[in-house]
Amino acid sequence: MTRKTHPSGAQIIESFVKTLPGLPGIYRMLNAAGDVLYVGKAKNLKKRVDSYTQPQKQPLRIQRMIAQTAHMEFATTHTETEALLLEANLIKKLKPRYNILLRDDKSFPYILITGDHDFPLVTKHRGAKTRKGEYFGPFASGSAVNETLAVLHKAFMLRNCPDSIFAERTRPCLQYQIKRCTAPCVAKVSREEYAKQVDMARQFLSGKSRKIQERLVREMQDASERRDFESAAGFRDRIRALTHIQSHQTVRFDGDIHALYQKDGLSCVQVFFFRGGQNFGNRAYFPRHETDETPEDILAAFIMQFYANKPVPEEILVNVNVSEKPVMAKALDTTLTRPVRGGKKELLDMAVKNAREALERKRATDASQSEILEKLAGHFGLDAPPERIEVYDNSHISGTHALGAMIVAGPEGFQKSSYRKFNMDNSGDDVGMMREMITRRFQPLLKDDTNAPWPDLLLIDGGQGQLNAVLQVMADLGVSDVPVVAIAKGPDRNAGRERFFIPGKPPFSLEPNDPVLYFLQRIRDEAHRFAITSHRAKRSKAIAANPLDEVPKIGAKRKKALLLHFGSAKAVAESGLADLQKVEGISKAMAKKIYDFFHE
Repeated sequence: MTRKTHPSGAQIIESFVKTLPGLPGIYRMLNAAGDVLYVGKAKNLKKRVDSYTQPQKQPLRIQRMIAQTAHMEFATTHTETEALLLEANLIKKLKPRYNILLRDDKSFPYILITGDHDFPLVTKHRGAKTRKGEYFGPFASGSAVNETLAVLHKAFMLRNCPDSIFAERTRPCLQYQIKRCTAPCVAKVSREEYAKQVDMARQFLSGKSRKIQERLVREMQDASERRDFESAAGFRDRIRALTHIQSHQTVRFDGDIHALYQKDGLSCVQVFFFRGGQNFGNRAYFPRHETDETPEDILAAFIMQFYANKPVPEEILVNVNVSEKPVMAKALDTTLTRPVRGGKKELLDMAVKNAREALERKRATDASQSEILEKLAGHFGLDAPPERIEVYDNSHISGTHALGAMIVAGPEGFQKSSYRKFNMDNSGDDVGMMREMITRRFQPLLKDDTNAPWPDLLLIDGGQGQLNAVLQVMADLGVSDVPVVAIAKGPDRNAGRERFFIPGKPPFSLEPNDPVLYFLQRIRDEAHRFAITSHRAKRSKAIAANPLDEVPKIGAKRKKALLLHFGSAKAVAESGLADLQKVEGISKAMAKKIYDFFHE
C-alpha cells in the first residue's frame, strides 16, 4: 500500500510560478484553513514569487511561512506604485500573521469651523467630514484638540454651544461672563465683527499666530490710549493665550514626523503632527513584527499602513532610510526626508527621544504585567500565566433589557476588539444569565471549523452560585480544561475585601495591597463598565422605539392623545376596547384596529 504524499509549500508555490506574468502586482499566501499568511507586492510577480521556491535561502521565519503555504492568490496592477498602495490596504484589512502590522490604528480628531451658520461654531470633530466647513488637523489626541480649543476661546472669544442651544438662548451664558465668548446668540456682537473673530481663528490654525498677535497688540495699545483699560486688559489676556502656544514653537515645519526606536526586538514609532508651524500633538505606536525585520522595512510598512486611511502631508521626516523610498514617495505623493542638520533635525531628535522613552515605559509595564500574571497563576493554581483572560458580567433593571458582557485582558492589556455583548431575553435571574452567556460563548468553540481563540482563565463576576452554574454548563459541554474563578464583593460591597471562589477550595481573599488584587479589580471593573454602558445603550434604544409607531394609520396627533391618556405605550397595548374608545379622536373602528394589533 502506497501512502499518498501532499506537496510541500515550496512545490505549491512553484506550481503557480509557471503561469505568473512578469508584471507588477500583489500576492497572498494562504494556509490550509484559508487564512492569509502574508501579503506582498512585486515589481515583477514571476521573479518575486519564484524566490520562495528555494526556502533554504530564506530566513527561518520565511521558511516557516513557506512550509505553511497551501494556496496563493494574485492581482496584477499597472504600476509598482499601485501595487504598494494595494498591499498596504490589504495588510490593514487582513492583518496577516507574517506581515509587519500597525496596531491601535484609531482615527484622529480635527477642529471644525462650521460653514453652515451665520455665526460659525468652532468644535472638535471625529469621523467622516460630512458637515460643511473648514477642518484643521489632524491632532494626535482629544486632549491636544481641547488644549487648542481652549486657546481659541480665550484669544478669539468664539462660541462653543451647539446650534440647537444657540437658537434657544435668551440671555448670555457663563462663557460670556468669563470673556470666552462674545454672545452672538443674543446679538451682543454683530455678524461682521464675529466674522472677524472667526477669520483670526482661521489664520491662527493656519500658522499665522504671530501676525494675529501683532494685530492684538496694536488694538491693546489703541484701547489703552483711549483710556479704555477694561478692553485693553481683555486684549492683554488674549495675547497671553497666544504667547503660551508660541512658546512651544521652536522650528517652522509643516508635516509629520515618524521616528523609529528599537531595543531587544521591540519597536516604537513616535508620530508627531505639525500644521501651520504648530505642534498638534504626538502618539506612540508599537508595530508587530518578527525580530529579524530590518528598521528600513518596519518603518516603510508602518508609514504605508498609517496613511492608508488618512490625509498625507506634503513632507514626512524619518530617522531611517525607508525601503523603496522613491516608490513610497510617489505612491503617497509626498516628500520623505531624513534631515542631518538644522531645525528639522532637532525636531526629529525630539521625536526619537520620545520614541525611546515610550518604548522603555512599555517594556517596564509589560515586565510588571508579566510578573502580575505569574503571581496570579500561583494564587489560582494555574499551570502557566494566562495569555487570555475572559471576564463575564451582566446588567439589567428588574429583569428588563437584560444584557451580558465579556471583556478580554492579557499581557498587553485590554483587547477591546475581542469584547462581546450578549443580548438576552428579559430575565432577573443573574445565575441563569451567566449560564446562557457561557453556553453561547463555548458552543461555537467546540465546532471543528472554528479558529476562535480559547481562554486560559474565566473570571466570573459573582459568588458560589454563579460559579456552580458556569461549571455545570462547562461539564454539560464537555469542557474540562479551562480554569474558572468567581470574584464577589466583600462585606458591604467594599473594594479590597473581595472573595474568590475556585472549584475544590474554600473561598479566600487576597492581601489588600497585593498587586494581583488591584489587577483583578481593574479588569472586573472594566467588565462592569462595559456591561453598564452597553445596557444603557440598549435601554435608550428601546425607550426611543415606540410600539405605537408600528400601528397602521395612527398619526402623531392620535399617538399623542393615547400617550397622554394612558401614560405609556405599554399601557395602551394592555388596554381594552372600551378604554381605547374613551380617548379623544379614537373612533370605535380605530380602537378595534389598535386592540387587534396588540392582541392578535
